[in-house]
Amino acid sequence: MQDNRIVLTTWGRSSGFCVDPIEKKPLNHFLPGTPVLSFGTAGCNLACQFCQNWSMSKSREMDSLAHHADPEQLADACIRLGCRSIAYTYNDPVIFLEYAVDVARAAREKGIKSVAVTAGYVQREPRAAFFTEMDAANVDLKAFSERFYRKICGGHLAPVLETLQYIAHETNVWLELTTLLIPGENDSTAELEAMSGWIAENLSRDVPLHLTAFHPDYRMMDKHPTQPAMLVKAREIAMASGLRFVYTGNIRDKQGASTWCPDCDSLLIERDGYELGTWNLDSSYACLSCGASIPGRFEAKAGNWGSRRLPVRFNTEEQQIN
Repeated sequence: MQDNRIVLTTWGRSSGFCVDPIEKKPLNHFLPGTPVLSFGTAGCNLACQFCQNWSMSKSREMDSLAHHADPEQLADACIRLGCRSIAYTYNDPVIFLEYAVDVARAAREKGIKSVAVTAGYVQREPRAAFFTEMDAANVDLKAFSERFYRKICGGHLAPVLETLQYIAHETNVWLELTTLLIPGENDSTAELEAMSGWIAENLSRDVPLHLTAFHPDYRMMDKHPTQPAMLVKAREIAMASGLRFVYTGNIRDKQGASTWCPDCDSLLIERDGYELGTWNLDSSYACLSCGASIPGRFEAKAGNWGSRRLPVRFNTEEQQIN
């Protein structure tokens, strides 16, 4: 049957190919210790002044950045590279929704999971089409104030909250959240308490929250980097507000990066950076010490994977990932 869809010119045009540890997305409760093939295109539907992938998300030179990779090639690359999943990332995948959906379908046929790294800023109809094909998502909840979204991101908070509730309650997608803490903008105790309380009440206490360190970039070079002590304090605030799995990111913090049993405080999955150490989950992925069930999508402990860029090679007949 002929495909009569109208799709964007970014279909099949992708860049940034990299094999990452899944923990870098970040996802700590979805196939820990496994490699994921990451790629993106160009463009974004938000205008975040602090964008840390701006060279791709704001690019006006897509043809010079991208290479052709059709869905089957990307799925085959995952198999060849031993990746358990493929991540749509770097720029927001809702921008290249048709392409991401086609890749996800090709990947699923080969047993490869799909991971969306997104800001969740999407309307109802395309949202359903997109998340139907995803297995996991890390949604960037950029702040918990309309002021921040309007002033710094050029968007609105409410649509993101609607997307989060949709994923949590109307899909089978595994959900984790990330908030980049920017000093003086979205890191107050009051905002952290309000955000964490909303997550616990409207999503689940078991939704993992990653609180990550900001560094000056793009159009926000006048702000200081987030101090590690601030992230440690923010994690304590979020957990005191009801969340059971809160992580620190972009800093070296084994305590804040590791997974702990919320019932008996035993160490479950030790992390040092992206390296996994101690693994104290049983064959049912419950705590070895007390038997508490740990939410997530787990497999047997996998090895450690460091990020590595993939060379992209061309020939005169076609362009392909090698």
